[in-house]
Amino acid sequence: MQLWLETTKLRETVHCPTCDGTGRIPRGQESKLVAVIPCSDQRLRPRHTKLYVAGSVGLCLLACGLVLFFLFPRAVTLSPVAFKSSYVYFTDDSVQINITNLFNITNNNFLAVQAYNLKIQAINFEVVVGTVSIKNVASVKPLSNQMVSFMIPINVTDPGLSNYCKKTSLPVHILYVHLQISMAVYYLAHNEQLSLEAYEYIDCGSNSTKAHNLHPQAP
Repeated sequence: MQLWLETTKLRETVHCPTCDGTGRIPRGQESKLVAVIPCSDQRLRPRHTKLYVAGSVGLCLLACGLVLFFLFPRAVTLSPVAFKSSYVYFTDDSVQINITNLFNITNNNFLAVQAYNLKIQAINFEVVVGTVSIKNVASVKPLSNQMVSFMIPINVTDPGLSNYCKKTSLPVHILYVHLQISMAVYYLAHNEQLSLEAYEYIDCGSNSTKAHNLHPQAP
């Protein structure tokens, strides 16, 4: 019976063409052989594959989110702070006033901001009485404020207003000035134009170093 079973097995099998049934292969043919692995072999289904893929995708999304969070453009604001001082000079037919003001630049970005091309117009009763232009203003650090000081030369040539400022009988000579301010900023590879309007009052008859707040234009 056993001999019959062995004979049957021999009939159903063939010799390995590379090893001739010896279980060994000739030396030098290792690189020419191909191993056939069944689809059900666990080696084709490594553990934690889904975990590795999900972790890689999660890390990529986190990195993209952090880049967008830190590089997303945020607002840069320009706001008035205070009147600092004024110095008055009388001429025969005019009044020259040098006004120094402070304003604040707020940078809400995670990168530095370059402020440039500051332009200010001083207007009194719809008449431009002074202008100033500054090319390089300041470099504002990330998430910080920068205080900037500027001086505006105002020339009052109207005869009535000039006489009013020169009157010695008046204790105070109030002159209201409307400031129109514009400034360009550069950050995150793009430019932005900022504008601001504010009102202030000064004594056009004498020097003043008494600081007071500027009043932004009502919305």
